[in-house]
Amino acid sequence: MGSLTLAEAQSRPGDTELGIILGEPTGISLKVWQSDRAAFDAAAAWSFDNDESFHIHADYLLHSWLEVDKGSMAVYYGLGARALLSGEARFGARIPVGLEYIFQDQPLGLFFEVAPLLDLAPSTEFGVNGGIGIRYFL
Repeated sequence: MGSLTLAEAQSRPGDTELGIILGEPTGISLKVWQSDRAAFDAAAAWSFDNDESFHIHADYLLHSWLEVDKGSMAVYYGLGARALLSGEARFGARIPVGLEYIFQDQPLGLFFEVAPLLDLAPSTEFGVNGGIGIRYFL
């Protein structure tokens, strides 16, 4: 869990975050914490890669807390699935890796992530998603 104590890691303003992600894809982002180390995240977004399409993904994430002077910061990684819905739908796996900063005095979290992709259907293709975002703790 890094240099942060369990009490400091629990100081986030809540267990549910809702906001936006900008990049590939761009849309609505949701994160639900299961513990101080684990969370589920999901997005419903617009993909501008190749042909414009609707993107949905869901991931299971594990967090390692870093020592910072104010707020909380975690490196995270995980595994998830995605669907790209367009003329020819694509389905596959994601491996997100990112960094999230949770403000000390505001119910906000900033994040940056990169997610290598392996589409499995209708054909096997590699790709990358990535973006920055902000979420509000509900």
